[in-house]
Amino acid sequence: MTLKRAIIHVDMDAYFASVEELDHPEYCGHPVIVGGLGPRGVVAAANYAARKFGIHSAMPIGQARRLCSTGIYCQPNMSRYRELSTRIFSIFQQFTPLVEGLSLDEAFLDVTASRKILGDIETIGHSIKSRVFEQTGLVASVGMAKNKFLAKLASDFRKPDGFYRVPDDAHVFLDPMPVGRLWGVGPKTARRINRAGILTVGQLRKADIHLIKSVLGANGAHLQALARGEDERDVISTRTEKSISHEQTFDLDLRDDREMLAILQKLSEQVSRRLRKKNYCAGVIHLKVRSRQFQTSTRQVSLVETTDSGKAIYAVVKTLLKRWLQLNPGTAVRLLGVGSSKLETKKPPEFSGSTKPGIESVLDEINDKFGEQTVSPTLGKLSKT
Repeated sequence: MTLKRAIIHVDMDAYFASVEELDHPEYCGHPVIVGGLGPRGVVAAANYAARKFGIHSAMPIGQARRLCSTGIYCQPNMSRYRELSTRIFSIFQQFTPLVEGLSLDEAFLDVTASRKILGDIETIGHSIKSRVFEQTGLVASVGMAKNKFLAKLASDFRKPDGFYRVPDDAHVFLDPMPVGRLWGVGPKTARRINRAGILTVGQLRKADIHLIKSVLGANGAHLQALARGEDERDVISTRTEKSISHEQTFDLDLRDDREMLAILQKLSEQVSRRLRKKNYCAGVIHLKVRSRQFQTSTRQVSLVETTDSGKAIYAVVKTLLKRWLQLNPGTAVRLLGVGSSKLETKKPPEFSGSTKPGIESVLDEINDKFGEQTVSPTLGKLSKT
């Protein structure tokens, strides 16, 4: 007998802002906004007190300050967010090995088999929610359903501090929702569907398939299946990270080559540090440059041998930047980014008889203990142009 699937979606509430409140109890009860604090910064996260002022992610920080001048504004602390995320995901693994991370603060868990030992899906959901809070002090919203699509909608249904299980008759849950709540339906697609007289998920579910296809093309059948609550995708626990990157937007445009190279060194080290932490090596290195006129250029190089070395990554992006500057002389730069892709799990080194750790490993340990960029292998060694 095949067990009915049981899928849980866990989404941490206002994660970045909640971590700041956890680390700074004096922030509690106040609007907390996390993001770049310069004139060109954007909001990365806002707690629910800040959202009451109309602040949301991706909003320019200047606009946020105008909406809420009394808010507490924090620079992102990514190393801290990643640290707590690791702890949260280790809790998920206590309930099932089938955990699919979507980001630092959300994941799908397939607990179909776990019910034999741990109880029904709601019992497991409550246990996950309470254990995350007990061990981290952070609040999670939990959605439960027979598939990933419904579980994700459920976790958002009663946020913050949400807990909801979609009933067996999913139509009761889905039908009243606007069509824009379906995965893959953005504002433009929603307007097209609305112009056809279809406003709700229930109306889409009941609509003639020929009408749906005339409006949405080949994607129409898929969206109507979602409207029926159908989603056969599995929880994939072995999802491999596709890329690792870091970028920086500048408060004042850069024109000096040496300043740009100094930034690239820092970004290269940040990328290499994350590669080593996740035991990856990269086969492709990327450079991203955005000009004052908001024109974005990307360049990439495929490596003969994969690497996790900041020095090697910097050598590549340095060359790419020089080529870009030659083609765009005098252009002011507002953003630089360094990325890596074609990631492979790092192979263990052949035994050399030495147990002495490499310099980058030692620096990683220091930066783990005292914070990002405490020490750097290239500090004070900027290459000449």
